[in-house]
Amino acid sequence: MTQHISRKELKTDEVRQTLAHGAEAVLSHQQLFLYLGVVAVVVALGVFGWGAYIQRQTVKASAAFDSAMKVFQTPVGAPTAPGEVTYTDPQKKFAEAEKKFVEVAAQYPRTRPGELARYYAALSVEELDKNDDAKKWLQGLVGSKDEEVAALAQFKLAQVEERLGHGDEAVRLYQQLMAKPTALVPKPIVMLALAQHFSEKNPAEAAKLYGQVKSEYPDTPSAEQAEQALALLPGKS
Repeated sequence: MTQHISRKELKTDEVRQTLAHGAEAVLSHQQLFLYLGVVAVVVALGVFGWGAYIQRQTVKASAAFDSAMKVFQTPVGAPTAPGEVTYTDPQKKFAEAEKKFVEVAAQYPRTRPGELARYYAALSVEELDKNDDAKKWLQGLVGSKDEEVAALAQFKLAQVEERLGHGDEAVRLYQQLMAKPTALVPKPIVMLALAQHFSEKNPAEAAKLYGQVKSEYPDTPSAEQAEQALALLPGKS
């Protein structure tokens, strides 16, 4: 028997997907910033002694990191153009990506690409449903001296904790990020994620957060997402 799905249910799913994409936009746009950061590190390193050694290591690490990223970003499915490389099995893709990132992290631990490799290793194992492994990688990065890398790791860690059923810990991590946002993990994105967390069990708190996003960040995509999600909370029309 075919289950009937109402228009409101369909709309709810659409908005939830939009909210998820909004939060994940933090991650999808990070590559450019992270690559720029790697370049900045290479340029800024000194030419004497240890600095010269680190510079050479960073150049090698950047090349290895780029190779791993190519696997991570390879499309899944049938090729859409002649010569296009794709994976037919996403599990194989992320397993290979994990292996490459782990190698970069192990070989170049004191470089920025090596640190970023640990972050992407966490993303890869998360795709393989190895949430406990992802958590370990991310916990090791939350204390990074690079505040952007640390914030990205903490945001993803909150999502993993929530997936593992550790809602209180997820809330704590989100609240810390709200108190100290960064360029790659801005406050409205964190507020939307936290509101989504509260949307089922504490709709009043979710409504408060959505309203705050609308008032503090008017005429932004975050405000639009908040307005759509607010309309779908229990008791709202």
